[in-house]
Amino acid sequence: MSAPDALLAAALLRDPAGPLLTYYDDATGERTELSATSLANWVAKTANLLRDDVGAAPGDRVAVLLPAHWQAAAILLGAWTAAAVVGTDPAGAAVAFATADRVAEATAADEVFALSLAPLGRGFADGPPPGARDYSVDVLAMGDHWSGRPVPDAVPGLDTGGNTVSAGDLVEIALRRAAELGLLAGDRVLSTQPWTTPTGWLDGLLVPLAAAASVVLVANPEDKAIYFYKEGMAAPMGHFQSYGKQPASFATDQVVQGFGAALVGQKVGTRLVVLLPLADPAAAEPGTAPP
Repeated sequence: MSAPDALLAAALLRDPAGPLLTYYDDATGERTELSATSLANWVAKTANLLRDDVGAAPGDRVAVLLPAHWQAAAILLGAWTAAAVVGTDPAGAAVAFATADRVAEATAADEVFALSLAPLGRGFADGPPPGARDYSVDVLAMGDHWSGRPVPDAVPGLDTGGNTVSAGDLVEIALRRAAELGLLAGDRVLSTQPWTTPTGWLDGLLVPLAAAASVVLVANPEDKAIYFYKEGMAAPMGHFQSYGKQPASFATDQVVQGFGAALVGQKVGTRLVVLLPLADPAAAEPGTAPP
């Protein structure tokens, strides 16, 4: 079984130039598209930041207090590439990455990087909040390539707040989830999930990578989804599979805000998979493999 760093390496070999992660913010109109090569560059810089600047060692904890965003994806993959244990609790962590409004919470970590989440990856115009460094500024000074060894499957990769999930188990869970959703290589996954828990990281990032798919993240969608399918939705041109229910045909613009964004550049017949926030409070956390 591979670790998360191997998923990005596989994407680089499969299609280095095609869109791997596309980010939309309906509140600002931002659109950022990253190929596997572009994302890998940010991931390498982040891993180098952790090792060479912060001095983080394999097994050190990294707290991520960020919403669904392309820079959050780079930080998560960068932390896993550096063999860090990723979680959401900054207490005792070697480093925390946070938005400006969560810096005070993040100061429980030894070092804090703040993110403005401004378009084009820009830093804070007037400097980062007190007690934090500007991730967007400092990461750009790091090397473009990662020279570390591949991450062993058995090393811890995720801190769930009570348990630790190994890097290899993270990928296994992502593969099972991808099979559960019926994802195929080349699918384009639309996710409007918030990344407030590891569940969002799993469904919105690792699952598409494990399935050899690409992902479209939509932040601040203007409208809520009218229909909810816990299993996800796969759709060629607006006709959704019913998973045992009666099929439904509808105008996609009226169902999921941002759905049309995922169709940009796609061809007739392309399968598009939609992930919506889980409504079932009993849904399993990533530490528990799906049945």
